[in-house]
Amino acid sequence: MSDVVAIEKFVTQFKDLKTEIAKIIIGQDEVVSQILISVFSGGHALLIGVPGLAKTLMVNTIAQALGLDFKRIQFTPDLMPSDILGSEILDEDRHFKFIKGPIFSNIILADEINRTPPKTQAALLEAMQERAVTVAGHHYKLSLPYFVLATQNPIEQEGTYPLPEAQLDRFMFAINLDYPTFEEEVEVVKSTTTDKKIKVNALFSAQQIIDFQHLIRRIPVADNVIEYAVSMVGKTRPNSELAPELVKSYIDWGAGPRASQNLILAAKTHAAINGKFSPDIENVQAVAIGILRHRIIKNYKAEAENITEEQIIKSLF
Repeated sequence: MSDVVAIEKFVTQFKDLKTEIAKIIIGQDEVVSQILISVFSGGHALLIGVPGLAKTLMVNTIAQALGLDFKRIQFTPDLMPSDILGSEILDEDRHFKFIKGPIFSNIILADEINRTPPKTQAALLEAMQERAVTVAGHHYKLSLPYFVLATQNPIEQEGTYPLPEAQLDRFMFAINLDYPTFEEEVEVVKSTTTDKKIKVNALFSAQQIIDFQHLIRRIPVADNVIEYAVSMVGKTRPNSELAPELVKSYIDWGAGPRASQNLILAAKTHAAINGKFSPDIENVQAVAIGILRHRIIKNYKAEAENITEEQIIKSLF
């Protein structure tokens, strides 16, 4: 099958996938799109939202519709690396046997990742980066596709361990989850307070997802689009000559090269789901906020004047 035909097939399947997810998840269209762009680009996502916005239900529904294994890990202050990676035990023949932890799944929901100490966070982040874990000197590969969706609670910061910037950079997208609109909330209440069970059908296989991930990497990108993405990232660095006045005034630290790579990968996926055979500047802009939001660090002046990351990123367009 040629890449052109494959992209056309991908557009159709992606639309069906969104319809399938919408059976359970009402509204949140932009959030679902960004999570799916992340999956098909081979990245991971960080979901930031207050409790009770159906984050777990959303990820579970997406995993079912993608036909993938799903595990949820609730991060707590006493969680140890072995609790998520697995550990070796002595079996009845006195041989060591490895018992796999919950990290061995296709889609992991790392719930409240900022509740657990840095040692356990680091174990998860190594698995995200390497797609493999090392336990007692043995190397175990994780099954592909592999996607981590971590959630972070923006309130109740007591007793939390915020992720360091270098670790935040491992996430392709940071996605803000907002309260539903009045109409959406009415729909949610109607659909969740009855006895009706809705079945979500699996529309993909693991191999199909891997094939689409390879297809997206093969999409060609014009030099001017790559230069636009790189210069946009360059403009977020306050000490760069590209940086506009707004960035110099309000940002302490800008995005690194991983942001440029992720901008192009996500723009390729965004182009593909919209039936384009190559991304343009509009596709880069469409994914820029989710990719740059967690990679720029505002200073106290921005906090005092209530300047948001979104305003700063939009000014770079």
